Amino acid sequence: MNKRLAAALAVMGLALPGVAFATDGYFAHGYGMKALGRGGAAIAMTDDAFGGANNPGNMVWVGNRFDIGVQWFRPDREASRVGSAGGTGLFDGSANGNEDQNFFIPEVGFNYLVNPNLALGVSIYGNGGMNTKYPAGQIDPGVCMGGPPTGVRSANLLCGQGDLGVDLSQLIVAPTLSWKFHPKHSVGIAPLFAYQRFESYGLQPFAAISSAPANVTNRGHDSSTGWGVRIGWTGKITPTVTLGATWQSKISMGKFDSYSGLFAEQGGFDIPMNWGLGAAWQATSKLLLTADYEHIYYSQVKSVGNSSRVPGCMPTGPMGPGAGAACLGASADSIGFGWQDVSVFKLGAEYRINSAWLVRAGYNYSQNPIKPEDVTFNILAPGVVQNHLTLGFTWTLAGGSELTGMYFHAFNNSVSGPANNPYFPVGGTETISMSQDGLGIAWGMKF
Repeated sequence: MNKRLAAALAVMGLALPGVAFATDGYFAHGYGMKALGRGGAAIAMTDDAFGGANNPGNMVWVGNRFDIGVQWFRPDREASRVGSAGGTGLFDGSANGNEDQNFFIPEVGFNYLVNPNLALGVSIYGNGGMNTKYPAGQIDPGVCMGGPPTGVRSANLLCGQGDLGVDLSQLIVAPTLSWKFHPKHSVGIAPLFAYQRFESYGLQPFAAISSAPANVTNRGHDSSTGWGVRIGWTGKITPTVTLGATWQSKISMGKFDSYSGLFAEQGGFDIPMNWGLGAAWQATSKLLLTADYEHIYYSQVKSVGNSSRVPGCMPTGPMGPGAGAACLGASADSIGFGWQDVSVFKLGAEYRINSAWLVRAGYNYSQNPIKPEDVTFNILAPGVVQNHLTLGFTWTLAGGSELTGMYFHAFNNSVSGPANNPYFPVGGTETISMSQDGLGIAWGMKF
């Protein structure tokens, strides 16, 4: 089993450059292929080795187990501007952010019972991310500079050069310890080691309002690491009802030095604190119902939660007058994406057809973190989807191992607001939208 785990870790490392997604804000809608098939609900479930991502208290009930899987993820992102420059349309344009559209997200879980009351394990998963890539060719660069049109629309939607976008991915390794301190109750803890990568491109005009203009855009991928912790409780309240609770600290990450002029706190980009409650009810011998509630504190991460409308950073003329050089990157008060905290509701159902086949369905609803006044910055990160429907199955093979499959669709959602380019008062209304599809397969076994 150690050889399997080592091989899985190697695969995860190779796959990381392709990990980029967003569902509940920029977190995944669930962790583990079984949870993904039931709307993400997993806090009170003990059917796989992903307690490090969902609830470490679950792992002592899982037994000896190994899980490995991969998800194909396909987001559809669009952004547009209309009615700009006093209705003349000089800055109007639209583009989809789908030049990079297919991503593969790996997952690995392992659990081992030291004794009937103590389990050690590890969960490895993609925590979340965001990727957009809009082609150039929407805006005339002459008007971007405050001059006459050149007649060629070669600039991107934010008046930069070349493609416009960002690439953020996060991977977490969560070793777990789970202790059954009572025949019906357990607690667990998972130290969280996080690794993240980021790149931005096409944001050249934003250097005019940055404290570090050389570290805003087109610097290639930068990476950082950090630590946090997740704790959890699981309780078998009755023979048919299980409850769970979990809390994750903010993960304090190292700074993106190459983007110290873009993110608040000189390149800071921590992973926000979150907590959740869950319940599972074995309604009949064949039907299981699950429900989770989660709350994510995006506003507590300055680079994510700070408003994009910072006093003193509103433009009065072309290319920066009226906007100070400390509007990006300089301090905790610098411009951010304006994301607000969100609550997430997850509902799932499982039905056992026979000893070999089990099917799942689920629904996931997330509040939208992006307000209309912050749409401009979130052209880069349009994490606005709210409603997800999911389907899944598990097929138990003759030898006892399992194949689990999952499909989900996040319905298109959009947010519109006044254009708010802090370096140039373009005017008009901007709209961002996104929908998503995902398809996954996993193999698991008890040993």
